[in-house]
Amino acid sequence: MLILNKTAGVFFKPSKRKVYEFLRSFNFHPGTQFLHKIVLGIETSCDDTAAAVVDETGNVLGEAIHSQTEVHLKTGGIVPAVAQQLHRDNIQRIVQEALSASRISPSDLSAIATTIKPGLALSLGVGLSFSLQLVGQLKKPFIPIHHMEAHALTIRLTNKVEFPFLVLLISGGHCLLALVQGVSDFLLLGKSLDIAPGDMLDKVARRLSLIKHPECSTMSGGKAIEHLAKQGNRFHFDIKPPLHRAKNCDFSFTGLQQVTNKRIMKKEKEEGIEEGQVLSSAADIAATVQHTMACHIVRRTHRAILFCKQRDLLPQNNAVLVASGGVASNFYVRRALEILTNATQCTLLCPPPRLCTDNGIMIAWNGIERLRAGLGILHDIEGIRYEPKCPLGVDISKEVGEAAIKVPQLKMEI
Repeated sequence: MLILNKTAGVFFKPSKRKVYEFLRSFNFHPGTQFLHKIVLGIETSCDDTAAAVVDETGNVLGEAIHSQTEVHLKTGGIVPAVAQQLHRDNIQRIVQEALSASRISPSDLSAIATTIKPGLALSLGVGLSFSLQLVGQLKKPFIPIHHMEAHALTIRLTNKVEFPFLVLLISGGHCLLALVQGVSDFLLLGKSLDIAPGDMLDKVARRLSLIKHPECSTMSGGKAIEHLAKQGNRFHFDIKPPLHRAKNCDFSFTGLQQVTNKRIMKKEKEEGIEEGQVLSSAADIAATVQHTMACHIVRRTHRAILFCKQRDLLPQNNAVLVASGGVASNFYVRRALEILTNATQCTLLCPPPRLCTDNGIMIAWNGIERLRAGLGILHDIEGIRYEPKCPLGVDISKEVGEAAIKVPQLKMEI
């Protein structure tokens, strides 16, 4: 019996007949012998329904994704029940498209890997339920995936990266710094104390009514801020980075959002416009917010690098910093991180932008990594549950704070 969190609501469970008919739709010959391990990855942790088939050499054999961005733009944010229904409507088609593109029969899969933590409860439930039905029908091993672990390990699909390395995960739902010592061996150095940077950008974009801006009407909040910031003057407004006195690696973005809201209100009064109209200074505000966010991220990451080198957790030269997650696809943030890695003799690596956002490829690859390492491969799926909130690794952020490392100023000339 499945033990589910109370926050899960109605648990989506496709009928066995539907899953059986789904599997019968494949005309491939079962029993083909493949030399490589092959994993189907399924991702439904937030607002994208994604699936991919990846082999152990890193070849992406097939992938498919259904984005809900357009729907959620109209509602001004993600509505969990709406996201859940869209996952239900699309998951079978997306998995079928990924498998069809791969030319792999479901019976030839080595395992099925699925995001079960963390994320939106209603969304996670759809992916888990569908996956367990497939696992039951195919009699394949199941590999539960931690969403942030998958983001962290994606770089090993695209680049030859050995452990240990430092990872900065920045997205719309998460923000953390961790030392990656192995496939499932993480030391958490710092995390956001409130909201994630992508969430902050979305809220600022919404407050600026950028959906009404002719150049930004079809963009997500973060993309709209990045686009408009190119036209703005980041020095037009003076906003101090958050937590500038705290000598740790934690992040905070709520204060930045609140200060920005006050500036917007002030400018609305000055320009004599009501909330909901686009300010003439919107580009300057976007540039200032983006720059302040980037400086904050860089400063905390700088301290993490110094801490890890001080404790011999990273090599003194040529240490690797990996930046992943949706906000890591922001090129202004990437340039700021390049300035940091150049100053600290580190190498900055980022997955391609399409692999920074949520996707099925990273889940399948995480499954391959765990399959090769023999970690978390389940043959008994009874009692599996999803976890909307779940920390990553061992939290040593208190130790980082106690070290109280001073960070030298960097010239952020971007």
